[in-house]
Amino acid sequence: MGSEGSTLLEPLWRGLPPIDPSGISGSVSCPLPSRFEAVRGARQFTGSTLRQWGLPELFDEVALVVSELVTNALRYGLPSGAAGGLTGGRGDGESDPQVRLHLMHCPTRLVCAVRDLSEKGPVAGEADWAEESGRGLHLVESFTDGWGWHPLAGPLRGKVVWALFQLPRP
Repeated sequence: MGSEGSTLLEPLWRGLPPIDPSGISGSVSCPLPSRFEAVRGARQFTGSTLRQWGLPELFDEVALVVSELVTNALRYGLPSGAAGGLTGGRGDGESDPQVRLHLMHCPTRLVCAVRDLSEKGPVAGEADWAEESGRGLHLVESFTDGWGWHPLAGPLRGKVVWALFQLPRP
């Protein structure tokens, strides 16, 4: 993820105790194609990363949250017709990834963040529990210790939606 990831996630740290950059245990990023299948790929990437970081017990909760964030990015965060598996657009995404998953592991926190091209923020509205969709952000809120979003600045356009998991002290 490098410095771009740190810059993307900087607003997340406001209001939380500071982290010494040397304390970041891991930081990875994965471009995702603009297709529905990207959700499965994001879950696989998350599982592999959590195993590498020695956190496989977090997979169920983190993968659920990653799935919701990526699905929302594909559904609402791309230009009309760009998500091939969702809306029938071209959606090759390989040459110009429009959605990117970031994972960052610190001693006391795990952050999942998804970047997309929309500048419109997500809203957790009234969920109709009889419908098949519309509950994603409620699930994110239920399984995490916090979530939010911020618009990107500078040459990058769009937004980052993030979710925070507090980790038990080692």
